[in-house]
Amino acid sequence: MGSCVSKGKDDDDSIHNVDFSGGNVHLITTKESWDEKLAEAGRDGKIVIANFSATWCGPCKVVAPFYIELSEKHPSIMFLLVDVDELSDFSSSWDIKATPTFFFLKNGQQIGKLVGANKPELQKKVTSIIDSVPESPQRP
Repeated sequence: MGSCVSKGKDDDDSIHNVDFSGGNVHLITTKESWDEKLAEAGRDGKIVIANFSATWCGPCKVVAPFYIELSEKHPSIMFLLVDVDELSDFSSSWDIKATPTFFFLKNGQQIGKLVGANKPELQKKVTSIIDSVPESPQRP
C-alpha cells in the first residue's frame, strides 16, 4: 500500500530487526482495539498520535525508535501504531498514500497529519500539541 516517504538526512535503509512498538506505543491489530484505545483516550482527555507504518519500509524503521522515545517522554499523549499491511482495509479508510503517516487526533477527530519520516517535524508537532493542551488533573 502506498510508498515510503523519507524526509530525514540521516535515513538508513539498511536497518533491520527494528522494534516498531515499545515504550508507551500501543500496537493496534484490530479495528476493535483501535476503537477501544480512542475511547480510552477520550475518557482520559488524551491526544492520540497514530503512526500508520509498514515493517518493510526503510524510513518507517528509521523513525520507529524516535517514535518510541517520544512515547516515553510524553505519557500525556497516547501513541498508537498501525501496520498498514496487517490492517489494510482499515488503513485504506484513512487514505494512507505513503508510509509512515502520522495522524494527530483529539476526541477521535483529526487535528493534524504528517507524512514521512521527518523527525524534526514530528518533534515540532508533538511539542505544539503539548503546549496547546492544558494539563489535565490526574484521576485518583
